[in-house]
Amino acid sequence: QVQLVESGGGLVQAGGSLRLSCAASGRTFSSLTMGWFRQVPGKEREFVSAISRIGGSTYYADSVKGRFTISRDNAKNMGYLQMNSLKPEDTAVYYCAADYGILRTNPLAYDYWGQGTQVTVSS
Repeated sequence: QVQLVESGGGLVQAGGSLRLSCAASGRTFSSLTMGWFRQVPGKEREFVSAISRIGGSTYYADSVKGRFTISRDNAKNMGYLQMNSLKPEDTAVYYCAADYGILRTNPLAYDYWGQGTQVTVSS
């Protein structure tokens, strides 16, 4: 079983930065593909970014490309999402997700989820 806990959300002004963290339990973190998703009320969960098991491959949604950076530290069982140049439309609950499969953008492909952390960007 894998447990994920996000942290680092908060309120920030447009143009600001936040760094989200995802702490994973278990000894198999390096075997997991990790992804970040976000969701606003009334909308479907949206793919943000994903990173392969050892970090060699990353993928970003077009809406965050060039502004967000995903990374991981397998030695610490940690994943990160650095968010720069934040916009009001980035406001959402951000979720960390993990799966033993290949890197994918479909949230249905991920078996393990954190509880989410709120990110609010004011204009």
